[in-house]
Amino acid sequence: MAEYSWPKQGTTTLIGKEVDRVDGVEKATGAAKYSYDIVLPKMLFARVLACPHAHCKIKSIDAAAAKSVPGVVSVQLLAKPKEEIKWQGYLLACVAAETEGAAAEGLDAIAVEYEVLPHFVTEQFLEAAEAADRTGKAGATVELENDAPEDEDEDAFVEAEVKRQLEAADVVVEGYYGIHSITHCCLETHGSTCEWQGDKLTSHLSTQNVSGTAGQIAGPLKLPASDVTVHCDFIGGGFGSKFAADEWGVICAQIAKETGRPVKLMLDRETDQRIAGNRPSGFVRVKLGADKQGVVKVWDSVQWGTSGIGGGGVDEKVVPYVLTPPNRRSRAVRVSTNTGPSRAWRAPNHPQACALSQTAYDDLAAKLGIDSYDVFLRNLDSASNKKADVYRAEMEIAAKLMDWKAKWHPHGKGEAKGSIVEGLGMAIHTWGGAGHASNCLLKIHPDGAVGIQLGSQDLGTGTRTAIGIVVAETLGLPLSDVKVEIGSSKYPQSGPSGGSTTIAGVSESSRRASQDALRQIAAKVAEKLGVGAEQAEKMVAKEGRVFVADKPDAGMTWKQACALLGMQPLEVQGKYNPGREKSPLSSSGVAGVQMAHVAVDKATGVVRMKKFVAVQDIGLIINRQCAASQVYGAAIMGIAFSLFEERIMDPATGAFINADLGHYHLPRLGDIGEIVVEFYEPASEYERGVIGLGEPPVISPGAAISNAVANAIGVRVPVLPITPIRVLEALGGNGAVPAKWTSGASS
Repeated sequence: MAEYSWPKQGTTTLIGKEVDRVDGVEKATGAAKYSYDIVLPKMLFARVLACPHAHCKIKSIDAAAAKSVPGVVSVQLLAKPKEEIKWQGYLLACVAAETEGAAAEGLDAIAVEYEVLPHFVTEQFLEAAEAADRTGKAGATVELENDAPEDEDEDAFVEAEVKRQLEAADVVVEGYYGIHSITHCCLETHGSTCEWQGDKLTSHLSTQNVSGTAGQIAGPLKLPASDVTVHCDFIGGGFGSKFAADEWGVICAQIAKETGRPVKLMLDRETDQRIAGNRPSGFVRVKLGADKQGVVKVWDSVQWGTSGIGGGGVDEKVVPYVLTPPNRRSRAVRVSTNTGPSRAWRAPNHPQACALSQTAYDDLAAKLGIDSYDVFLRNLDSASNKKADVYRAEMEIAAKLMDWKAKWHPHGKGEAKGSIVEGLGMAIHTWGGAGHASNCLLKIHPDGAVGIQLGSQDLGTGTRTAIGIVVAETLGLPLSDVKVEIGSSKYPQSGPSGGSTTIAGVSESSRRASQDALRQIAAKVAEKLGVGAEQAEKMVAKEGRVFVADKPDAGMTWKQACALLGMQPLEVQGKYNPGREKSPLSSSGVAGVQMAHVAVDKATGVVRMKKFVAVQDIGLIINRQCAASQVYGAAIMGIAFSLFEERIMDPATGAFINADLGHYHLPRLGDIGEIVVEFYEPASEYERGVIGLGEPPVISPGAAISNAVANAIGVRVPVLPITPIRVLEALGGNGAVPAKWTSGASS
C-alpha cells in the first residue's frame, strides 16, 4: 500500500504560506459568474408566490387570470385547495414569463382565498408556549459522580442528588440566557438557471453540494441521475443552507422542460429569508454550584427553543458547552412555532450552546469577584474534548494579544468616561473538522501540463487555491502551472462543503493522487538515468525538477520527466474515504479561545466593538491567507449575531417582519472594530495533518461579547443579540433579571 505524508514542517514552498486566491481577481472584478449571473438565449424568468400567513388553509386558488397576462408563458400551482399551510413563505405558485415584470404581474393575478388559522411564533417565553400547548419534551442528559442505589427510583435519585450537590456548593449562580433565531442571509439567494439539451438537463444551481444534488433533481423528474449535470463555479454564500436542490430547484427544471426554454428561478430576498434557512433559537434557565475558587461542581439546566413547526431547538447534549462539571443535568423542551424550518448554520448547535453556557461561568466569576480568565482556567480540566493543555496555551496567547491582565477589572467597576464603560469577555469552543470523502482525477500531460478535477465547490474556503497548492507543492511546480477544475457534478465525486470538511477532504484526495503520480514519473526518470529502483524511491520534485533527494544533479527538469510518459497523459485517481483507517494527512478535533473588548454607552445602550482576538488550532495549514480569512469572516458573523441579527416575528400577525436586508440589521465595517487572528501551531499540531476551520471560530463570539458587556456594565444582558434596548432594560433592572424573561421557565 502506498504511503502518504506531508513535507516536514518548515520545509514547504507553498503549503502554510500566504497565497493569493487563484480566483480572487475574478471575484473582485465581477468577472466570476454565479448562478444568478447565468444568462441564456430565450431564457424565461420565474418568480414564486409565497403564502402571507403563518397558519392558514387554502380555500381556493385560481390561476386563470395569470395565464392571460401578456408575457406569461407558464403558471404552476404548487398548493391545493383545502391544503393547510403552517408557516409564512410556503410556496403556492410559480410563474415564468418573458420578463421579471411580467412574472410579477402574473403572480399578482393569481387569486387565493385563505382561511386564517391560529398561529404561535414567539418561543422566548416558555410559559406562553406551554399555555398554547406548543411544547414537548426533547430529551435529557444526566451525568453524576454517584450512582443510584439499586432499589431507588433513578429519577428521584437524580433529583435529590442534584439538589444535594447544589446545597453543598460554596456558591450558587442562577441565570437565564437566550439567543434568538437568525437567518443565513446568503448574498446570492437560493435558486438556479436550468437548460435542457434534448433529454439532458444542466442545472446552474447555487449549491454547496455539487456532487450530491444531481440525484435530488433527477428523482422527482424521473430521470437517470446521469442525465443531470449540476454546475456551480461560484456560490454567493451558503453557510449550511444550500445542501439541497430544494423544491424551487426542481420546479425550475420542470418549467424549462415543459416550455422548451431555459428558465432562471432565484428566490426573492423576502422569501429566501422566510423559508430558505434559519438557525434555531435557544433559551435556558441555569443553576450551577461551585467552590470558592470558581470550580464548577454541579450544573442543572432547562432549555427550550425552536426549529420551526417540528419543535427542535438546541441539542441539550452540548449544554453545558465544553466545560462539563462532574455532576450535571441538562433537560430540553421543544417548542413548535409557525415559522420556516431551520437549516444547518455554521457549527450547528455550538454557537447557541456556547452562549447559553459560558455566560453562566462568567456570572460565577462576577459573583465571586474574581477574574473571569481565572475561572475559565480553573475549569479547563473538565473540558469535554480533553484539550485542557491546548486551551491553556491558547488562553495565554490570547491574553497577551488582548493585554487582558492590564485591561480587566471586576464586573461593573471599570473606569467610566462619561456614560462610556469598557469591558472584557472570553469564551472557548471545540469542533471536529474531519475531512469528507473525496475523489479526484489528476492528469499530467507529456508536455508537463497538470490538471486536476473534483466535484467540489468553493464556499469561500479558497478551495481551488488549496487544491492547487497541494498539487503544486507535491510536484515541485509553481501554483500557476496547475489547472484546477471544480464546480461540476461530472467531475469525480467529492463531499459537500459543510461542517468544516472541505479543505481536509480535497487535500487528502489531491495529495494522494499527486504523490502516486510522482512515484510513477520518478520511476521513469530513474530508469532513464539508470539509477535503479532504490534511488527512484528517494526522488523528489522541487523547483521544476525531479531528482534524487540531496543529489540535485541526479535528475531532470519536470518537462523532460513528463516527456518520458510517451504519447498519452498520465491519469491518476485520488481517493479518500474517511473512517476506514487513521490517515496521516488529516485528523479532527480542534480547540479555540476568543476574547472581546467592548465599549458600552450606558446612556444609549449602544455597544461598540473595540478589539476581538481569536486564537485557533487547525493542524496543518494549507493556505495561511485563506485560513486567516475564514477566521476574520467567522468573527464578523459572530459579532453580527451577538449585537445585530435577529429574526423578529410579530405575535399578532405571525409575520416575519424584518425579512429583508433593509430591516434585518447586519453590521457595517465600522461596527466590527479590530480583529486579531493567531494560529496555535506547534509541531504537535502540524503533525496531526489538515483539519477544517470554517465552523470553529464562529462559535465563541456570542458568549465572549456577552461576557464583555457584562464586565463593562456590571449586569447581564441575558439575550442575544445585545441591542441597545436590551442593554437599557438590563440597566434599568439594576442587574435583576426581569420577571418577563424568566416567567414560565419551569422544569
